[in-house]
Amino acid sequence: MITRLVLSFMLAAAAASAGDWIKLFDGKTLNGWSVHSGKATYVVENGVIAGTAVLGSPNSFLCTEKEFGDFNLEFEVKVDPELNSGVQFRSQIPREPLALKVEVKGKEVERKIPADRVYGYQVEIATSKTGNSGNVYDEGRRAVFLDDFSGKAKARAAFKDGKWNKYRIECKGDSIKTWVNGVAAADFKDAVTLRGIIGLQVHQVPKDKFKAYQVRWRNIRIRELP
Repeated sequence: MITRLVLSFMLAAAAASAGDWIKLFDGKTLNGWSVHSGKATYVVENGVIAGTAVLGSPNSFLCTEKEFGDFNLEFEVKVDPELNSGVQFRSQIPREPLALKVEVKGKEVERKIPADRVYGYQVEIATSKTGNSGNVYDEGRRAVFLDDFSGKAKARAAFKDGKWNKYRIECKGDSIKTWVNGVAAADFKDAVTLRGIIGLQVHQVPKDKFKAYQVRWRNIRIRELP
């Protein structure tokens, strides 16, 4: 009896320390979110956030007002096959222009980042043909993918074009892991940024190929970790 009580207490304590799942999107409004970097439009339609590309706009991001450090993040996404997208996490929004010195493939590179330009970790949302969905790209900073997917056949095939795809991101310290439709994808260590906003990207579309492509998100929730 004592053993069972101790075990029950430990399990309850572990669950409490991990925190409860919190909805980042209430299904009705964009309260707690704001648009940065570009002019793409974001509206709520039938419990879904719909982001639409705008002619001449650079990459746009609908961002949380709150920052997060260690967490589990889950969401579902459906994107027009012609539109590349992604979800930022542990990312930054500079109020003033800044210059960052970062290491890219063993060399120090300076990146000039305009005010309001979202930068940082981004989980990739792309067509199944690219095989990159679920990988993590360093948007606006190092501008490289941070994991090697060349030997991850299952991860490269996990994303389904034209369908709702479920993503999961786990950040704990320098450990970053992702899953696409339950398939393990990225798994690496990186500690350039340990805390930041979450942002929903609508990628820019070249003028000669422009259409009002859309990306949609639903069931966005987060659980903060101790």
